[in-house]
Amino acid sequence: MKRFLIVIFVVLFVSKIFSQEKKKTKQLDSIQLNLKRSIDSLLKNTPRELNVIVLKNILKEISPKKPKKPEHVGWKTKGKFSLLFNQSAFNFDWQGGGTTNVAGNGVANYEFNYKKNNLTWYNKILADYGLSFLKDEPFARKTNDRIEINSRLGKRIGNGNWNYSFFVNFLSQFDKGFRFETDPVTEETIRIEETHFFSPAFLKGGPGILWKKSDDLNINLAPVTSRIIFVDKEFTNVPGYEDGDYFGVDAGESTRFEFGGSLVANLKFELSERFYVDNILSLYSNYIEDPGNIDIDYTFNLNLKVNRYVSFSFVFQSIYDDNATSAFQIRQVTGIGLDYAF
Repeated sequence: MKRFLIVIFVVLFVSKIFSQEKKKTKQLDSIQLNLKRSIDSLLKNTPRELNVIVLKNILKEISPKKPKKPEHVGWKTKGKFSLLFNQSAFNFDWQGGGTTNVAGNGVANYEFNYKKNNLTWYNKILADYGLSFLKDEPFARKTNDRIEINSRLGKRIGNGNWNYSFFVNFLSQFDKGFRFETDPVTEETIRIEETHFFSPAFLKGGPGILWKKSDDLNINLAPVTSRIIFVDKEFTNVPGYEDGDYFGVDAGESTRFEFGGSLVANLKFELSERFYVDNILSLYSNYIEDPGNIDIDYTFNLNLKVNRYVSFSFVFQSIYDDNATSAFQIRQVTGIGLDYAF
């Protein structure tokens, strides 16, 4: 009898719980139905554009906010070394034309930057050198030769994107540069030296204003810029040399001083997680002589990261400097190479 009463009690207790839950479910369904009717009524009686705005604001409020990464303070370094290879081979019976060749290019890129409060100091070293070996030619030909050092100090103005700045840029090359000609007597290829290390070398710098949205988007304008061009006197002391024939330097001199204005713009963006494009544009005008002849240096760099160590790159560079030549200088390098980041 006692067990029977306990079973009845348990059944009644469970039935009561289910009854209460069912009642709550009905109440929630009723509230949900009324809420749906109210929202439908509001949506029908308000403009669609306003509904979209309200919905976006609601989603912003209920969506979890991403925690902000703490701003890095102090020194930060990064570097990358790449080796690019290219090889082409043709047999004797190949009718399409071509010369068997092997080419290689090494690129080293190192940055060391400092940031604290409103002060930033950006430093970058770029070294790039490449050679191409052609079949049946006694001389290797350079495909690239460049050493460049950039340093830019900036102090932010207020809380915006504008900064006071001061920049220094150094540009030269590692190895000798030659002009290749055919000897009219022997019909063999000969080479004539035109440049070598520190001839020419360009050093420029000056104060200015920096607009910096991010490390990937910034423009530096320096309306007061000094530039010095260094050359070896062996190129300006040759018989028949006239002033300005060699990078604008006068006969018998080894330097040329210029005073002008400079603008450098950087734009880097990702097309995908492994695919990015880098654009660098540098403009310079010499106020002292022919200010309308603006020196242009534009570099387009496209990089596809295949995996951690292998990448594909395409580099296009165009330079206009009427002290060097009266036409555009064009350089293009394509290759698959090995990468090492440090």
